[in-house]
Order: sequence, then structure tokens, then C-alpha cells
Amino acid sequence: MIAEFLPLGMFAVLLVFLLTGYPVAFALAGTGLLFIVIGSDWLPSLGVALPWEPSFRLARLNILPQRLYSSVMDNYTLVAVPFFIFMGTMLERSGLAEDLLQTMGRLFGRLRGGLAISVVLVGMLLAAATGVVGASVVTMGVLALPVMLKYGYDTRLATGTIAASGTLGQIIPPSIVLIILGDQMGVNVGDLFLGAMGPGILLGIAYMVWVSLVAWRRPLAAPALPPGAEDIGTTGPLLGAVVRCLLPPLGLVAAVLGTIFFGIATPTEAGAMGALGATLLALAYGKLNMTNLMSVAETTVRLTAMVFTILVGATVFATVFSAMGGKWLVEDFLMALPGETAGFVLFVMLTIFLLGFFLDFIEITFIVVPLVAPMASAFGLDPIWFGVLIAMNLQASFLTPPFGFSLFYLRGVTPPAIPTGAIYRGIVPYIIIQLLMLGLIIAVPEIVTWLPSLSAN
Repeated sequence: MIAEFLPLGMFAVLLVFLLTGYPVAFALAGTGLLFIVIGSDWLPSLGVALPWEPSFRLARLNILPQRLYSSVMDNYTLVAVPFFIFMGTMLERSGLAEDLLQTMGRLFGRLRGGLAISVVLVGMLLAAATGVVGASVVTMGVLALPVMLKYGYDTRLATGTIAASGTLGQIIPPSIVLIILGDQMGVNVGDLFLGAMGPGILLGIAYMVWVSLVAWRRPLAAPALPPGAEDIGTTGPLLGAVVRCLLPPLGLVAAVLGTIFFGIATPTEAGAMGALGATLLALAYGKLNMTNLMSVAETTVRLTAMVFTILVGATVFATVFSAMGGKWLVEDFLMALPGETAGFVLFVMLTIFLLGFFLDFIEITFIVVPLVAPMASAFGLDPIWFGVLIAMNLQASFLTPPFGFSLFYLRGVTPPAIPTGAIYRGIVPYIIIQLLMLGLIIAVPEIVTWLPSLSAN
């Protein structure tokens, strides 16, 4: 009887590790290894009496190395992760964000709320080109925030817009979140990219609508730049600046995504092409030197190692959890939820949203998604729709305090005079917009499914 509660004990021990600040990857693997000992016949073989019957024998654990090899070493899909990280970081080092902010500022700065709209547009463009949230938030915080504050923008609107716009790279393809989700759910990554395209663009438009409403209702919170403003970029032909800063990176993104959408290349192959293309663009911009190359390589290795280390820990945890019958325990619980399919979707979305206050999107993906994805199939849910729904929810984890990473990134580059509370209050409307978009995707699944259906045809 007690053995049936060992899977729940695994979650309790994992929670204790996490609350003590222990690294998530090692907390996951350590909990799994600890319960291998507790739940196997190893202790009884040493003469230790257990109040429960061992739930599996050590001989059955030979599946663990096989699972680790297939999940990490032999996983072709996840090879795309370092390629897209390299591509995004190289484009960021090439000065793309600065050029985009200057050009968009010249286009929209003379409008009321125009600077904030420019930040959202640049966030969308950087999401498609780089997808590196930290770099996007920090760069826009350094370049755009001083100008917005200088010309009288409301502090909460300015900081909230920058933090929220920087996270658009989590939903607009090519996104690392979608690659990991596709791997964990067994869904084609290209279809997930197609499915996320519409919601990502709509979310960016919703941000711009909110900025426009604020500028309309409270003109002093988002004023237009005066004619003599010199902070929004260099002089010269505006059309030439737009063509010069937009066409090369967007052409690269279109080539990368186009080869995936039309089945010419796999996401991994397209990621390799994108990494090469970003390097050539940096060379054309005169930014390819040994310092930048080493910095990009270091960032790529560090982020990739983090993803795969968490994957190893999550695989150990999930294998032991399933061997103890935890998979069936979770399935029985989810099947017993009131409201059947609607109750299941609501519970999963609420759980992921609450976990986002404390855990990173990678950790949530590796822990939660393998447990709920089979149940989504059992309920007959479209896996692409469900995957994009999870991705939209995970994006909020970058904004929800106390551990929203975008808030940390922005706090690091904001003037000390701006209180942290102002940043937290500034992101509240954008979190609400994300939740409304989540509800819209649930109410109108075609927002996600129509592009993949065209591709299938």
C-alpha cells in the first residue's frame, strides 16, 4: 500500500530540493537515483526491512542507460537547439537590434506611443531573427528605455513594453521552446512552427493595440517625439535604412523557415543553414571578429549544456517515476478531473502557469509535458494545438514574479531610480493579454491549426 505513494514522495522530495535552491538538473537526477534505492530490492538484499514491497527490481533499470542514450545522444531533433542558439546570438552580436530600434524609431517616433510601438515591432523582428530573450530585453533596455524616459514615457508602460516584447521569441518561430516541445511531445517541429506563427503575430499586435489605447487615454504617458529629437537614429534616406536593416535578417529567417515549411530541410538542417547565414551576415556587417566569434560560441555551448543537462536529469526522474507506477497514478488523476476534456485543459494550463512563477520554461517542459502529452492524445486533442497552447503559457513564465527572467534582465539595465515595483506593475497588463490570448486559442483553435492544415494539403 505504501509503495503506491512512492511516486508522490518523489515529487515531494523534488520540491524540497528546488525550494532549497539546488540546481534543477541535479535535483531531478538526484531524486531519481535516491528513489531507485528506496523503491528497488537493493536495500532488502542488504537485510534492511522495508515497510513496503519493492516496486521494481534493479535488473529492470537497465532501461535507464538506453533511455538516456535515445533521449540525448541519439536525438537528431535536439541538434537544432545549438544551431538556432548560434544563429540568434550571432545576429544579436552583429548589431541587428540597434539598427532595428533606430529605424523603427524613425518610422513611428513622431506618433503618440510610437516609441513603444517601435519596441514591440523590434521585439517581433528579433523574435523571428534571434529568439534570444535575454539579449533582446537587455539590448532594448539599454537602447530604448533611456530615450522613452527622456521624452516623458510612463515608467511602467516603458519597462512593461520592453520586458514583454523581449519574450516574443518564445512563441514566434524559430523558437527553442517549440523545438523542445516538439521533441517531448513527438510532434513535427515544422508543424509547431506553422501553428505558432499566427498566435505569435496576434500577440504582438495585441501588445501594440494596448500601447495605442494607453496613448489615446493617457497622452502624457506615451507622448510623441518632438520634431527636433536626435535620439532615434541617424539621418539619411529612411527607405534606404529600412531596406538595409530589414531585408538581410528577414531574408535569412524566411529562407530558414521556408525550407522547413516546404519540407526542403528538417529543422536541424535549416538551423545549420541559419547559423552559417548569420555568420555571413555578421561578416558583411563588419562585425565578425575573433572576440565576437568566441563570445557567440561560449554562449551557445553554455545554453546548450544547460538544456541537455536538465534533459538528462528529467529523463532519470521520469524513468524512475514511470517504473514506480507514477505514470498510471497521474493518468488516473487526470481522467478523474471534472469537466473531462475542458477540465483537463484548464488544470494543465493552470498548473503550468503557476509553475512558471518558480521554474524556467525548460524545466517545466521536461518535467510536466511528458506526463500530460499522452493524456492529451487520449482526450483526442490536436497535438499541434496543445503544444502551441503550452508554448503560449510558458512565455508568461518569463514575466511572472518573483523569478521572471525578463524582469531580472531588465532590472539589470534600468536606472536605480526606477523601483523594482514599477517594473512588476508594468508587466501586469501584458500578462493579462497573454492569458486572454491563451483563452482565444482555446476558443478558436483554427488560429493554430489553419496553417499546418494548409501545409498538410
